[in-house]
Amino acid sequence: MRKARAKKRILLPDPKFNDILVTRFVNNMMYQGKKSTAYNIFYEAIEIVAKRTEQDGLETWKKALANVTPNVEVRSRRVGGATFQIPQEIRPERRTALGIKWLISYSRSRNEKSMPARLAAEIVAAAKEEGAAFKKKEDTHRMAEANKAYSHFRL
Repeated sequence: MRKARAKKRILLPDPKFNDILVTRFVNNMMYQGKKSTAYNIFYEAIEIVAKRTEQDGLETWKKALANVTPNVEVRSRRVGGATFQIPQEIRPERRTALGIKWLISYSRSRNEKSMPARLAAEIVAAAKEEGAAFKKKEDTHRMAEANKAYSHFRL
């Protein structure tokens, strides 16, 4: 039998915008426990986004995160010796976690000089419904749509 599920830790909102989602994003972006560096990168990126779009940087970031957040994903399941990709709804917690991870990982793989510039560029692209993170969401949805025939195998 499996052990008890881990308790959800309560996150404190970030100091500047007083938002828990920002804290989650920064925690995912952080390397080697360097939270202040991660916060600096995030805040700098938000400033760059605000300058580029001439709108509120945080609102643009939230819009970008909403655009890259997937609704369905495919899960592998073995049925009678064959492996099927079964589309499933994603629970809200995992949904935002995936969106955050994709936004961060694809901004890291961009070509701009500094991490704030990369993150800002990916946020602006995602807000306009383009960029690598948005493409990943579209591909995930497309795969789920293509494998809709196997949805009756769902648990």
